[in-house]
Formats: sequence, structure tokens, C-alpha cells
Amino acid sequence: MIAYSIKDLESLSGVKAHTLRIWEKRYGIIQPNRTETNIRYYKDEDLQKILNISLLNRLGFKISKIATMQADQIRQKVAEINEVGSIFEDQLDAMMLSMFELDETKFNLLLDHQISSKGFEETMNTVVYPLLDKLSTMWLAGSVKAVHENFVNNIIRRKTIVETDKLCKSECGYHKKCLIYLPENESHELSLLFLQYILVKNKAKVVNLGVGVPLIDVLEGKNIFKPDYIFTIFNDSFSETPLQPYVNDLSENAPDVEILFSGYQIANQQIDLPANTRILNSIAQLKDFIAQKS
Repeated sequence: MIAYSIKDLESLSGVKAHTLRIWEKRYGIIQPNRTETNIRYYKDEDLQKILNISLLNRLGFKISKIATMQADQIRQKVAEINEVGSIFEDQLDAMMLSMFELDETKFNLLLDHQISSKGFEETMNTVVYPLLDKLSTMWLAGSVKAVHENFVNNIIRRKTIVETDKLCKSECGYHKKCLIYLPENESHELSLLFLQYILVKNKAKVVNLGVGVPLIDVLEGKNIFKPDYIFTIFNDSFSETPLQPYVNDLSENAPDVEILFSGYQIANQQIDLPANTRILNSIAQLKDFIAQKS
């Protein structure tokens, strides 16, 4: 069981601690548990209840009215809203509820609604990545379990692959060839898959070597595929070792290819960039770069 402080509830639900205390004292909406030393804490079901209540409150339901509803009535009302695809002021809470319940049907319904109304790329930027950022914070605080993170990652992974497959698959229309991969000790596959989506959408022919790829395999792929560009990301890798030697090795062994780097470590370390390398710090920079090269 995960125990939450009132500050945890505030950060995870977006409802101020002061407001939560008022709801608690005036309406009895939630009642904290107490440790043997009289320290207040809340359970998973309390967090889920607050997330439900905050959704209904933002949609115009008065707290005094919600306070008269039973827990199952609150859940039913939120389920009805989800089913008709209403647009929430903040979709993150609704998706988090689905995550806590491991309700794949509801999570997919919310995600598909966003994709159909905003498009996949905009949904990734405005819904998915903020959700993942929130999950990262919750993970560090011990507020979510590995099963929740895996649940979300696997659904988004499948969506990204499907959306990429929907794009043009023929040779016709491709402007440039890109070889993409994540180096050893790097495991953020979603970033790599979204990178592939963006590149394919912008008329690049892409070979994705996957995650944890040794440099020797990258160079072998380069010799076979003969790409115009190699793109990789450094976030977790090289956090305790210098990145410069790897950058130099890749550059020297692929002098005929323009090499594109991104990620926290490439920005954090003072890298002397070889002539055939470039740093792209955002999706917008990547799209501008590809458009200029088309």
C-alpha cells in the first residue's frame, strides 16, 4: 500500500491542500488515516476519489452536491462522462484514473478521442508527454507502481507504432534516409518511436535499430543502409562517463554521414562537435532541419 501525505494529494490531483482541508472538514469528502504516532496519511482509494471529484468539480458540479453522492455514484458519473467523450479541461486526471484502475478500454477511449480531435503529434505533445512527466514525478515520490508505468508505456508504444504504420509506406516521396537508434544503457524507447513517427511524417525513409545498440552495430547498419543522417539520443547513457569519446568515434567512422544528437547528456556535457555532427534540442528543430534538407 502507498501512503500519501496531503501535499502528495495536492501535487497529484492539482487541488490545493487548503481546499482539500476545507472539503474534508466541511463536507467530509475524505477522511485521513493516522499512523501510531498520529501522522495523517491517505490511501490509493483516497487519491482516486479526489481525482474523480476534481474532474466533476471542474465540469461544474458543486462540491456540496458531490458530497451527497456515494463513491460508486461518483465513479459512475465520471464513467458516463468518459463514455460520451466529453472534453475535459485537463485530460491528465482522467487518464491517470484509468491508469490506476488498469482500465485499458477507458484509457484507449480517452487517448483515441484526443488523437481524433487533435491529431497524433499534437496529442503526444499536449497530453502524452505531460502525462509521462507527471508519472516520472510520481515514480520518484513513490506514488505509482511499476505496473502503472508499464501499463501506460505499452499502450502508448502500440499507438505510436500503429500511427507510424498508417503513414506512407512506399518508396515514392521519400526525400532522405535516416538511421536511428538508442545507444547502450539507454532505454527510453517511446522517444525513439516518436522520433521515427516525426521523420516518416516528414518524408524520411527510416531504419530503426532499436534500443541498447552497440556502436559496432550502428556502423554495420550505416554501411548497409547508407543513410544521409544518423540520429541518436543521450539521456541516461554516459551520465557517469564522458560522452566526447563516443561522439568522436561515431564521427570518425561515419565521415560521409551527417550525425544528429539530442538528449540531456549532449546538452549537459561540454561537447566539441566534429564537423559532421549537429545538436537538435527539440522536435521543432528536427522538423525545421528535415524541411530544409528536403
